[in-house]
Amino acid sequence: MNAFGITDKGKVRSANQDAYRLSLSPDGEYVLAALCDGMGGVHGGEIASAVAADSFMQYAEDMLRREPKSDAAQVLREAAAYANLKVYDRAFRDESCRGMGTTLVAALVRPEDAAVVNIGDSRCYWLADGQLQRDHSLVQSMVDRGLITEDEARSHPRKNVIMRAVGLERTIRSDIFRLDIRPGDALLLCSDGLSNLVDAGEMESLLLASSDDDAVCRELLRMALDRGAPDNVTLALVRR
Repeated sequence: MNAFGITDKGKVRSANQDAYRLSLSPDGEYVLAALCDGMGGVHGGEIASAVAADSFMQYAEDMLRREPKSDAAQVLREAAAYANLKVYDRAFRDESCRGMGTTLVAALVRPEDAAVVNIGDSRCYWLADGQLQRDHSLVQSMVDRGLITEDEARSHPRKNVIMRAVGLERTIRSDIFRLDIRPGDALLLCSDGLSNLVDAGEMESLLLASSDDDAVCRELLRMALDRGAPDNVTLALVRR
C-alpha cells in the first residue's frame, strides 16, 4: 500500500486552513489518512483543522495498537468523535476560537477491510468499480433531492454552506462507508479547493493513466492552481 499527500494555500487566501495527515504502519498492515478543511475567524480554521487531524490520528493509531483487529468503521467512528470533542473543547476554552470548526474526511485501509468517515464537504473519491462522492453541504442536499443539477451546484451562491462540521457541537453525527478495496484501487481525499475546480472525470483519467502517486497529486494541484485556486487546495491519495 502507498500514500501521498500535498497541500497549498492557493492563489487568493493568505493562510492555509487545510490540514492532512498520513500514517503507514511499520508492518505495512494499514494506511490511515485524514484531511480537514477548517473555518472560523482569522486563525480559527487553521487551529480547528490541525487539532482535528492530530486528534483523529492519535486516537485511531492508539486504538489500532491496542486492538489491531478492531473493526475499521468503528475505529473511524470513535476517532472522529474524539476529534470533534477536542476541537469543541478548544473553542470553548479559547475565546478567540469560538465558532471554529472543520470538515473531516478520513480513510483506514487494510488488507482485510477498509472504511471512510465523512463530516462536511471534503470528499473521498474511490477509483474502482464504483465511486464515492458525498458531502453534507446545503447545496449537495439540494442535488440529492433533485432540486438542482450537479452543473447548477458548481455555481450555486450557497455552495459553501455546510450542514455539519467537526467542533460546532459537543457530539457529531458522522457518515461511515465500508468499502471492498481490492489491489489496484485508489482513494483520493480532497478539500473543496480541488473538487470545485477539477471534476471527477479529470481525476479519474489521471489516476488511471499513472501509478506514480506523487506525480498524480502534483498534477491535480497544478490544475487547480492554473484555474485560479481561490481556496486552499489539499489532497491525499491512498492506493491499495
